Amino acid sequence: MKPVIVVHGGAGRIFKEREEGCRAGVVRAALRGYSVLKQGGSAVDAVEEAVRSMEDDPHFNAGCGSVLNEKGEVEMDAIIMDGKNLDSGAVSAVKCIANPIKLARLVMEKTKHMLLTDHGAHLFAQAMGIPEIPGEKLITERSRERWKKNLEPDSNPEEFQKDLGTVGAVAIDSEGNVACATSTGGLSNKLIGRVGDTACIGSGGYADNHSGATSTTGHGESIMKVVLARLILYHMEQGMSPEVAADTALDYMKTRVGGLGGVIVVNKAGEWAARFSTKQMSWATVKDDNLHYGIYAGEKHIKSVDEAVASERRGF
Repeated sequence: MKPVIVVHGGAGRIFKEREEGCRAGVVRAALRGYSVLKQGGSAVDAVEEAVRSMEDDPHFNAGCGSVLNEKGEVEMDAIIMDGKNLDSGAVSAVKCIANPIKLARLVMEKTKHMLLTDHGAHLFAQAMGIPEIPGEKLITERSRERWKKNLEPDSNPEEFQKDLGTVGAVAIDSEGNVACATSTGGLSNKLIGRVGDTACIGSGGYADNHSGATSTTGHGESIMKVVLARLILYHMEQGMSPEVAADTALDYMKTRVGGLGGVIVVNKAGEWAARFSTKQMSWATVKDDNLHYGIYAGEKHIKSVDEAVASERRGF
């Protein structure tokens, strides 16, 4: 099986001045994940590496760059899933760690549980030797500004939710195993303890070797209502291509609950899709040593991996 990786940097509205950074961020993540696959690494290794790259990138609402809750703190959610045996690990409402996706993988591999939250996740991170970092280190100027704006009496936080930047990755490795990973800071000015779709298996992501893998982004509560990730795989099990399955599920979410979002998908044959009902979604994929990437509907740039790696070294 030829390895494939697809990543997204969140569906919503991407402001002009942030476009280049978002494009460069998803391209970098896709190249890193693909490099893992080319060296014989597993799909789980590849999606973790890709998501970790975006958690470290302040352009995205995950890890460093996460939005703030009503109290002005970062609370993050993440999930990872292995399509080989349906093992999954997730964390929710975690604070003061750089890479929630790494902690989610440890939940999957080092515990009998699938989801740890808040204080329990914090204790587990300590037990696993994950370094704690000051919460301020995860806060960008942009997140703080947005938080303050949303506190103003006449503000409309809904307007600011449109540029959500949840990150995710799906992959298939040379053995034919699939995996997904998703990570987010959630909604700006959310209630303390709010957990969205990301950490919920079947909503924020799902992976099953029998059909494929998907990672979602968008309005979390809407995604949870239709269990979007699992819905897409169900459509593929009925014979739909990744693109048709993604469009069908996104359309259902829009008509049934009025929710907008985006998804990345890979099926067990290595066919892929990156689809969204929002204005934009940054995405990138690598297959057959070719990099594809875009932000707007219908936009697709293609470069060879060698060319992409060279231009990334030059600063994209």
